[in-house]
Amino acid sequence: MLHMGDRPAELAEALRTLRSQEGVDLDVVVVGNGWSPTGLPEWVRSVHLPENVGIPEGRNVGAREARGELLYFYDDDASLPDPGTLRALADVVLADPRRAVAQPRGLDPTGKAPPRRWVPRFQVGDGGKAGEATWFWEAVVMIRRTAFDEVGGWPGQFFFGHEGIDLAWRLIDAGWTIYYAPEIVVHHPSTAPARHAIFYRTNARNRVWVARRNLPWPLVPVYLSSWVLVTVVRVRDADALRTWRDGFVEGVRSDPGGRHPMSWRTVLRLTRAGRPPVV
Repeated sequence: MLHMGDRPAELAEALRTLRSQEGVDLDVVVVGNGWSPTGLPEWVRSVHLPENVGIPEGRNVGAREARGELLYFYDDDASLPDPGTLRALADVVLADPRRAVAQPRGLDPTGKAPPRRWVPRFQVGDGGKAGEATWFWEAVVMIRRTAFDEVGGWPGQFFFGHEGIDLAWRLIDAGWTIYYAPEIVVHHPSTAPARHAIFYRTNARNRVWVARRNLPWPLVPVYLSSWVLVTVVRVRDADALRTWRDGFVEGVRSDPGGRHPMSWRTVLRLTRAGRPPVV
């Protein structure tokens, strides 16, 4: 769990509901991302990072520190409404030796409609259909440690945005599967990512990095062209578009942190699953 010292009430509720989980052994690590952890319960271990290293790298730090065969990544403003939530997620992962990820359904505890991005399905009505997915929502997810370690964890240099699709593609290319389990519910406030000042820049930069890191070269311009078109249609604010443009250029010019293009077999697998890696 990452925390910056700015949401003490939410963190306390997240930890309270985590402590209430039954049927699992927990090793809880809070990573202070630019914050020196204080006031934590005695059963929680902590890591102090003097500077904010971003979400994916902060999660990597927590994963290296935590013990156990399953890693549960948990936003500090999320909560677990049922004491059997983590046991249920663990059962989903362990039901198949090639299953790397189990993602629950996210619901806002106040009843606000959840964003589409929380559901790894084209059809999101009633929370979406259970089954294998080609990507996952990063905020509340359980990952098998051996799979996570095999593909190198989260892309730490991304800082914020699209780290889930990058990790998902690498897992699938390595032969692992991802499962969406909407019958398992986790609470999380429904918020817009654009509230963060860095959103449009890192959104664009990281889209380019995802493509450059993971796609066969012939698909890179197709994937990026589709996202340019989608962004121009969706974003109406001129300043936001300029920031997005600058981030896109940064993604083209800067180092994405290594390139391991997926096989054409993986491209076919993603396409058959309904999400070809060009959209």
